[in-house]
Amino acid sequence: MKTIERNLSGKKVAILATDGFEQEELLSPLEALKQANAEVKIVSPAGHRTIKGWNHTDWGKSVNVDVSLDSAQVEEFDALVLPGWVLNPDQLRRDPAAVEFVRTFFESGKPIAAICHGPQMLIEAEVVRGHKLTSFVSIKTDLKNAGAEWVDEEVVVDQGLVTSRSPDDLPAFNAKMIEEIAEGVHRRVLMV
Repeated sequence: MKTIERNLSGKKVAILATDGFEQEELLSPLEALKQANAEVKIVSPAGHRTIKGWNHTDWGKSVNVDVSLDSAQVEEFDALVLPGWVLNPDQLRRDPAAVEFVRTFFESGKPIAAICHGPQMLIEAEVVRGHKLTSFVSIKTDLKNAGAEWVDEEVVVDQGLVTSRSPDDLPAFNAKMIEEIAEGVHRRVLMV
């Protein structure tokens, strides 16, 4: 993995996930953030236990949860990462606390990075209208119906929102995610 040049010392990043996250889409950003000296916490409604990843066609590695969603405070973090795969965001978007966590991040202007099916959480939080995003192609119509401008590019940045399509885009996703976190809070408009 290419070393990222930006230094995120003093930055604290939340990765919101639950069972069924795409293994590469959590572990690769986690490693990139750590290489950039960020403090990273896995936040999950699963509480203080482990959550299991999905590795292409079967269950993969487990990761430890650092912070239970019910005790996580947006004010404690500088950025949010939303890994994908189908199961992970599908479960999270049914959890009102997870949706509110994402919405509050958006409203704070803090960077949010979402990959693959991760933007489903942005749809559920009702924050995509008027923003340019990308995602896994199967949720393109969902994003458009929610008011986003969907494009087929490896990474898209719009007012601190970083989105990518799939694990193939992780190098570009990680680089832009770190760049946006280094820049800090972004002025963002919530379109209604």
